[in-house]
Amino acid sequence: MSGKHLLEIKNIQTCFKTDGKMVRAVDGVSMYLDRGEIIGIVGESGSGKSVTMMSTLQLISSPGKITGGEVYLDGNDKNMLEYGPQSEEMRQMRGGKISMIFQEPMTSLNPVLTIGYQIQENIMLHLKLSKEEAKERTIKMLKMVNIPDAEQRYHYYPQQFSGGMRQRIMIAMALSSEPDILVADEATTALDVTTQAQLLEMIRDIAKKTNTAVIIVTHNLGIVARFAERIYVMYSGSVVETTNTNELFADSEHPYTRALLRAIPRLDDPKDRILIPIEGLPPNPATRPDYCPFYDRCEYRMDKCKQCKKPALKELSPGHFSACLLTEEEKAAKAKEIAAKKIKEAPQAVVSEESCLDVRNVRKYFPVYKGIMRKKVGEVKAIEEITFQARKGETLGIVGESGCGKTTLARCIMRVYQPEEGEIIFNGTDIATFNDKQLKPYRPKISMIFQDPFSSLDPRQTAESVVGESLKLHHLVKTKEEYDARVDELFRIVGLDPALKNRVPHEFSGGQRQRIGIARALSSNPDMIICDEPISALDVSIQAQVINLLEELQAKLGLTYLFIAHDLAVVKHISDRILVMYLGRVVEIAECDELYENTLHPYTKALLAAVPVADPVVEASRDRVPIRGEVPSLTKRPSGCPFHDRCDHATERCKREVPQLKDVGGGHQVACFLY
Repeated sequence: MSGKHLLEIKNIQTCFKTDGKMVRAVDGVSMYLDRGEIIGIVGESGSGKSVTMMSTLQLISSPGKITGGEVYLDGNDKNMLEYGPQSEEMRQMRGGKISMIFQEPMTSLNPVLTIGYQIQENIMLHLKLSKEEAKERTIKMLKMVNIPDAEQRYHYYPQQFSGGMRQRIMIAMALSSEPDILVADEATTALDVTTQAQLLEMIRDIAKKTNTAVIIVTHNLGIVARFAERIYVMYSGSVVETTNTNELFADSEHPYTRALLRAIPRLDDPKDRILIPIEGLPPNPATRPDYCPFYDRCEYRMDKCKQCKKPALKELSPGHFSACLLTEEEKAAKAKEIAAKKIKEAPQAVVSEESCLDVRNVRKYFPVYKGIMRKKVGEVKAIEEITFQARKGETLGIVGESGCGKTTLARCIMRVYQPEEGEIIFNGTDIATFNDKQLKPYRPKISMIFQDPFSSLDPRQTAESVVGESLKLHHLVKTKEEYDARVDELFRIVGLDPALKNRVPHEFSGGQRQRIGIARALSSNPDMIICDEPISALDVSIQAQVINLLEELQAKLGLTYLFIAHDLAVVKHISDRILVMYLGRVVEIAECDELYENTLHPYTKALLAAVPVADPVVEASRDRVPIRGEVPSLTKRPSGCPFHDRCDHATERCKREVPQLKDVGGGHQVACFLY
């Protein structure tokens, strides 16, 4: 046993006490990690990925309890779980031998201490260096993770950095004590695609340089395809399949892994590929059955799956384990049946030539005030010279990094903000300068679906009153019977049982909450719906259900969508045309396939290259277009072309003049002097 693996986890079990009984959140998970290796742990929310890692480090607090299992570190024969959570040995292991980067950098950094102090403290504790040496090492670490002006920035507080920069500081802190193992727990989920790609490449380079092993915990299959060497797939508290990355994507054995791969949109997909969602929800750990936990959602299920105990992992070929009772022959026969099944065709929406929305030259500035007298000292130019059209029945995708003005644009169209100048022509009328009274008839015709289905619903309102509110507000129904019938109809349209309408939001799952949000958006009979990142907070399998629902509704009701997102694979799947924004300006607009096959703007090229494809073979053959630096702040916007300071093709002219959008043929518009 000793000297074999850097980290070995054997049969870990963790329970949480709820309503007086012990519920198993992690049910016998085993995995290993070798020096310098990068492994991935994937699965939906609630599959036990994070709890497994927390149990390894004994970070489970009451009412949780580790009830079994062993953890061996660095070939040592002593089980680390035998030491108490507060023991000296565990403290040496946490932060010293194993470092963890968490999902939300702002909650892991202390806002009242400078970042230099926080990293320095960590170094002094684990590496026992003097204050001066620790400071020197801190600055070296900040340079290693590409923080510009590290000497000055050493004295900054966390809130003086952007999200991507804060996550870099977390990585510098995690690596500062020279750990053997780095655990990245959904460390890049909340970040932009380009920032995510930069950070993961950086973690990989540093890991290879320092021979650190990395565990990437994520639900994004593209990330593990690009970065991991081996993968563990988790479902409902246990590992259902594990093997090396190439084999998992080329020849997955477990029905759950196969279903996951069919549910995700990929950048290299044909436009008309239908996403096949995994029906149903993962089982509640409190009522998890004794038989295979995936049985209820599995397309391959047979009677014997329900009669036998939960299957254990068995080796199918060297290093490839899967927890499924079916034999190869049975799976092959079932796979044939599934392939022969008629997939429900997605209905095609009819796009008319008529324009639904015509935005011309819209600008929105926000004033900046300073001092006690609140004197206006300048303006933040959030969006400038935005011009585009959306036809009836079409989906226009809007992409760009955080802070590029996507949501500000949406709010101007909704007329939450009044633009400084420009026209917003909706159904033939310019509503840009209307007052509240004039806007009243237009309000119900534009609705919005929000990013986070939890915070956009009132926790005290029942689902029925959330969905029915605008029916009353806009006088769309006359009697109580009409109201009830319409609410039930809206529930059915989005695939929810009307019997659930008296529940409050926290009694629904994330996917169901987003369906309530969609029903609310549909209740006022809108012509146009603005979808602001409507699926980024959802699980892979639920994303597919929501995307399919949106496409179906569009075809049935003739809706126009503005689809704002930063996941370009999803945007490609759902959009007819795509508009790319950068720092408050439109840099490129084109038909969907044209944009992906004939990308013109250097920024769009970098954006597309940053999106990982869930296939390691495709990943290995793609061109990398590196993108330098961070998105500049809107208050210090560069002169000339907004992208010139990060672009490899920039000339003197780019620094002086702002390129205008021009048509290069076939409706493909680009704002770049190269064309």
